[in-house]
Amino acid sequence: MKNPLNTVAVIGLILGGVLGMAGTFVPEPSLRSVFWGIDGLGLIVAAAILALKYLRAGKDAFAAGFLIYAIGESLMLAATAQPLEAMVPAFGAGLALWATALLLTSIPNGFPFWVRLASIIGAIVFATTSARIFWGERILATAAPLPALGYPFLVLAFAGWIWTLVKER
Repeated sequence: MKNPLNTVAVIGLILGGVLGMAGTFVPEPSLRSVFWGIDGLGLIVAAAILALKYLRAGKDAFAAGFLIYAIGESLMLAATAQPLEAMVPAFGAGLALWATALLLTSIPNGFPFWVRLASIIGAIVFATTSARIFWGERILATAAPLPALGYPFLVLAFAGWIWTLVKER
């Protein structure tokens, strides 16, 4: 990659994918908070870089999607140090923003089909989980099947975004 900001975005996406998933399965609350804190920072930086990149390229839907993703991730990051039960309101709002962002980055043709499909599936899972939280359910970030079913699709979307950045000349 010739563009150093692409490298920073790739590192942020990798940290986000790896530590986000790891934090979901770590039983120790303080370690989970550290993993999710680093995950959130990496993803916010990556999403901000991608938002600027696509805005400059005139791809407004992508730019808006990545900007909304950064905002959603910021909500998640703000709640990371809290107990899982206390995180639920911010988690529900963050999921709603993640779902919106994934749709905005998947509807226009610009990423490979498999990336778009993973994004749409993740968006559906996260929107469903968010709606259930808004209706009063106390769904934790580590709960299965929802929202846990959506995380692999989100990470698959990250992989597609990374792949797109790496193959860029």
